[in-house]
Amino acid sequence: MAIDEQLIEVGKLKWFYRQAKPIGKSDKLPVLLLHGLPSQSYSWNEVLPALAEQGFRAIAPDWIGFGLSSKPDRRDFAYTPDAFIDALAGFIAALEIERFYLVVQGFLGSAGLQYALRHSEQIERLVILNTPVTTDAKLPWKIKQLGLPLVGDMMTQDPLLVDRTLEGGSGYQISDKDLDVYRRPFLKSSDAGRSLLYTVRNIQMVPAMAEIAAGFPAWQQPTLMIWGMNDPWLPFSQAQSFANSLQNAEVVKLEEGRHYPQEHWSEKVSNALIPFLRRQEI
Repeated sequence: MAIDEQLIEVGKLKWFYRQAKPIGKSDKLPVLLLHGLPSQSYSWNEVLPALAEQGFRAIAPDWIGFGLSSKPDRRDFAYTPDAFIDALAGFIAALEIERFYLVVQGFLGSAGLQYALRHSEQIERLVILNTPVTTDAKLPWKIKQLGLPLVGDMMTQDPLLVDRTLEGGSGYQISDKDLDVYRRPFLKSSDAGRSLLYTVRNIQMVPAMAEIAAGFPAWQQPTLMIWGMNDPWLPFSQAQSFANSLQNAEVVKLEEGRHYPQEHWSEKVSNALIPFLRRQEI
């Protein structure tokens, strides 16, 4: 199943996204998959065709500031959760998507959860992979240092930060072929490093987690949590606590998985994700 690479202009911002479409007509709602830090939509490359084979239109954008999407100056884009949420709303509207399945992962995936709370009428079902979801969640040092004065300015201009962060979170070696994709924006322009720096500095974990903790106990849509059990940054206890607070949630444990389970356990992620999306409500 081929993956299309697309660019769409929304106001002054250009969104790059990867998309896999089902063959023939399908009445299924689309699936929107959001990546975390410092990743890209490329992390969903194995999951996208698996969804399309089951009749879903699967869409994975690069967040603004990441991958091949626009990397605006901080004077034009605040790199706060609110800025990302507003930009995401524009992207979804530009694609003329009214209702969809939402899949989020990682730090910055939390902005997707905030979007879901503010636009719950659009979300059919929600899937969460190793994303901060409680007030106990903290930005790990490996990511936090990317926003420090002077140190962060230097580190975010080093393309090898991608290797160190993605491999540090996943616990597995990432192939040179994949690393070439992740490094490319940092090799092309200093803008990629600056966007990452601004994002880490403005991620606002405390108020973001407070909004999620306050809002989701009233959440009614079916929710699936797929969790890499060996995540060095977000322990399963946080996922279980969050799931217990929801009215309609289930949990799938990936015993070998860590922070980026879609990278190294994409087949198991797809095997948990697809039946959940296909299931008929009783």
